[in-house]
Amino acid sequence: MGGRKFGLRRALSEINQNLDKGHDHCLAKKRTSSLKLAVEIANKKQCFPEETKKLNGSEEGFGVWQDQNEPVPMFLETSETMLEDHDMEEVEMEDSFEESVIDIDACDDGNQLAVVEYVEDLYAHYRNMESCSMVSPDYMTQQFDINQRMRAVLIDWLIEVHHKFVLLPESLFLTVNLIDRFLAKQSVIRTNLQLVGLVAMLLACKYEEITVPIIEDLMFISDKAYSRSQFLVMEKLMLNTLEFNMSLPTPYAFMKRFLKAAQSDSKLDHMSFYLMELCLVEYEMLKYPPSFLAAASVYTAQCSLYGIKQWSKTCEYHTTYSEDQLLQCSRKIVGYHQKAALGRLTGVYRKYNTSLLGYAAKCEPATFLIEETNNILIEK
Repeated sequence: MGGRKFGLRRALSEINQNLDKGHDHCLAKKRTSSLKLAVEIANKKQCFPEETKKLNGSEEGFGVWQDQNEPVPMFLETSETMLEDHDMEEVEMEDSFEESVIDIDACDDGNQLAVVEYVEDLYAHYRNMESCSMVSPDYMTQQFDINQRMRAVLIDWLIEVHHKFVLLPESLFLTVNLIDRFLAKQSVIRTNLQLVGLVAMLLACKYEEITVPIIEDLMFISDKAYSRSQFLVMEKLMLNTLEFNMSLPTPYAFMKRFLKAAQSDSKLDHMSFYLMELCLVEYEMLKYPPSFLAAASVYTAQCSLYGIKQWSKTCEYHTTYSEDQLLQCSRKIVGYHQKAALGRLTGVYRKYNTSLLGYAAKCEPATFLIEETNNILIEK
């Protein structure tokens, strides 16, 4: 029995001595091993209380365990500290993972129509070409008989016509692009402005649609203000003025990509297009590139729907615009959203105030973006 106790004392002594020598090695232990060892030490200490008292050194020259009142070796405490640090690292890793950029094309790997292998090159090309689709933001100064207000009335009316004809959204954005590019190069009298809009829509439909409205339909909705020959003459003039260049990126091309990056649902889709179409009516928004307008519309739509600022790393990566870059434009969009149901130009509001488009017009505007600016100005 004595030999057994002697052997146990020696083992406990070696453990005690190795606590400092093997400290670095112990820190590398797993949590389960360290807890198990600490429990075994505590159990052995309780089973042999007489051995926990401090004794004089023996002839063999080895030390023994300290008094029972001494604290348990710091092995367990160090392990707990290590575990806390490890848990914090895991939380940081989880946060980092949540902010990582998502591969938005992974779901289309098996879809040949999605052309995943070319999509980045396509949008890089769109970015290079979008400057060609822009017009001078002050081109109206060159017009002698029309103004910004007349343009707004025309676009608002065409949005209603587009909706009644059940045309593709691509056709609407291309229609507005053709109108602005034509008016930036060609002076027009006010009596022909409506004709310009209808011919632009006709050309856009020929480019985008499968079934195209006939000229007689366009004559009818204009109350026969223009003859068939006038439509044909204006069509020829517009194509020659634009040098038959109709394949330019509009905000729609970027909108679809950015909504995919935002992992949108039908509500966000409807809200983003609602805000984007409000921007089409506003002449002052011509100064922004199509990709920027699309990004600002998606950002503002998210703020409106969720009630907080929301712009993920994935959105920033695919749009190439940060939240700070979008804020000024977004606040203007909020202003248009606030007045959408007021005044005479309510075509966009009425279009999106329907069940077909999810009653997007009923969503409250993100006024906190404007209030934030006002608070900053007050503080200054």
